[in-house]
Amino acid sequence: MTVKLSTGLRNAMAGSIGFAGALAGGVIHVYSGPQPISADAAPTGTLLGTVTKDAGPFTPGVATNGLTFTAPASGGVTKSADTWKFVGLAAGTAGWFRHVGNNADDGSVSTTLPRLDGSIAAGTGDLRLSSTAIAVGVPVTVDVYSFQIPAQ
Repeated sequence: MTVKLSTGLRNAMAGSIGFAGALAGGVIHVYSGPQPISADAAPTGTLLGTVTKDAGPFTPGVATNGLTFTAPASGGVTKSADTWKFVGLAAGTAGWFRHVGNNADDGSVSTTLPRLDGSIAAGTGDLRLSSTAIAVGVPVTVDVYSFQIPAQ
């Protein structure tokens, strides 16, 4: 499993905010290339697109078009019934993603911002897209996204 949690997200999960609360209304940035060493680090690769509700515009701090989750069940959450998608900003192959909360996250090194990094694939991976081949101006849909807290 290639999921990496930032210090800020781990602190939110250990406190009263929780996973879904820390990332509620946020977005997912999709990048080419390999993941950085940790979710506290600056992103690597090229930003290929930003996943929002129905590829709508997003402003940090505003809930409009931010991503939401289902109610927790069996220690996990999945993407809501909303359509999660983005429109390609650059051409490339999606390699990893960073899910950020609904706050200003400029991508610089941070141990306070909630972030989750993970792998991307069409049939497997932590985030499953309709296609990992990203083209400029072409919409891509998130097929599967979930997070499970292990019981042991």
